[in-house]
Amino acid sequence: MVRRPLGNHHHGPDTLLVTSDTRQTEPVAAEAESDPDMLRELVGNARVVLWDFDGPVCRLFAGHAAERVATDLVEWLEGRGLHGLLTERERETLDPHVVLRAVDRRHPGSDLVAELEERLTKEELRATASAMPTPYADPLIRTWTAVGARLAVVTNNSPRVVRTYLSGRGLEGCFAPHVYGRTQNLHHLKPHPHCLHRALNAMGAAPSAALMIGDTPSDHEAARSAGVPFLGYARNGRKEGLLREAGATAVVGSLWSLLRVIRGQG
Repeated sequence: MVRRPLGNHHHGPDTLLVTSDTRQTEPVAAEAESDPDMLRELVGNARVVLWDFDGPVCRLFAGHAAERVATDLVEWLEGRGLHGLLTERERETLDPHVVLRAVDRRHPGSDLVAELEERLTKEELRATASAMPTPYADPLIRTWTAVGARLAVVTNNSPRVVRTYLSGRGLEGCFAPHVYGRTQNLHHLKPHPHCLHRALNAMGAAPSAALMIGDTPSDHEAARSAGVPFLGYARNGRKEGLLREAGATAVVGSLWSLLRVIRGQG
């Protein structure tokens, strides 16, 4: 794989991440950029593109911190006298999905889990109002759709949240009806490949004809389990390191790299 440091030899689009409406900018922290030939091969083979939501499409909790949501869920459980339900590590987690899965493991399918999941969904819905579009995601989604790819969302977030966000950005038509998110069966959350299987089955697509775009090791593991090629999106060096440690070989630090390839093919 050819690795080229960003920003050392030019001042083109790869040196700056720009949101789809260009009103906000974000410096590239990651130096991740895959070999253009590898990107062209991944894109050329992909008839179906499976998108993780929080990360590649937007930063859902950009203005409504996920850490605060996780803390609120823990405090809600403790207010019900359920302090001992979580381990110390789980109580200190900054990830609300960790809290949700921990409770589900101990009380699968219970009313408690259903209520906790609904509380998380409401927090995610609230977060959509301040979610930040991932730089270049909107034009990439529209362009990829225009050149004939079929898109789906495969996420651990609530599908209600995804549809609310996509509708607000005018992107729902690029994915509808293929949004596969969290269900009451929480053991099916990624890294389980269940949502990927649902998408592929509904779209009549073979795994080899698909591509998944994700930003976490659990996305990579789910894609690997489903036999779907994977492209990592890393908005900073920490994200890139985690993806590469998980075995991801194709990683980009900006969706501009991918948009450039799609436009070249279009």
